[in-house]
Amino acid sequence: MQEEEITKRLTRREKRLLRQGKPKENYQEKINFNLKHFHPLTENQKIAFSSFDNDKNLMLHGIAGTGKSFMAMYLSLKQILSNPECEYKKIVIVRSVVPTRDMGFLPGNNKEKTKVYEAPYYAICTELFGRGDAYEYLKSRNLIEFISTSFIRGITLNDCIVIVDEMQNATLHELDSVITRIGHNCKVIFCGDFRQTDFTREHEKNGLVDFMSIIRRLKSFTFIDFNEHDIVRSAMVKDYIIQKDKLRIVA
Repeated sequence: MQEEEITKRLTRREKRLLRQGKPKENYQEKINFNLKHFHPLTENQKIAFSSFDNDKNLMLHGIAGTGKSFMAMYLSLKQILSNPECEYKKIVIVRSVVPTRDMGFLPGNNKEKTKVYEAPYYAICTELFGRGDAYEYLKSRNLIEFISTSFIRGITLNDCIVIVDEMQNATLHELDSVITRIGHNCKVIFCGDFRQTDFTREHEKNGLVDFMSIIRRLKSFTFIDFNEHDIVRSAMVKDYIIQKDKLRIVA
């Protein structure tokens, strides 16, 4: 992260100390909270950690409870916060708003309309930092930005880590729009499971499968399929998902 970017994010007190010649602090110390350390729990999680550390883009695909969104947030935050000279300036979370894809049907302004879709990231950041205001604090420092696919047209994303979450609820057109918005000096992580899609039309489901087929062919991506052996949420959830799959029941 460049020095001028850090300076922009300093509080008034911190700017005053900087003018007085006080030494610059480690970035995590400067924002007064530290990211907890987590280690991969399964072989597929180990592959995800290793691939990300080796500058690969990720496609994290698989069943619920395997920690896809949690890993994406943790790996991205760790990279940005652990190095004051990090080349990535922020994390951009992209999600489709379902089921209508038209945010005009929701009450409130655009900020209020997207807040419901940000709830999982509030929870993840609370766990990662051990404080309930972590997500809002990171947003206030321009380290996290949330964008709906409804508003991504015309945007070019540079110098950031892009997390495309719950991709099973994005159409092929939306996913195509997102990946073609990726500019210079970016990493991207796709998370989702086509089996959890809210789509009912066959062509929409096929669009997601087509998109994943394209990603599998890209050398810049590591594609990881998570299965029941990767479920880390709880023993009950793991048993439930295994039994549901055995019975071939689609929720």
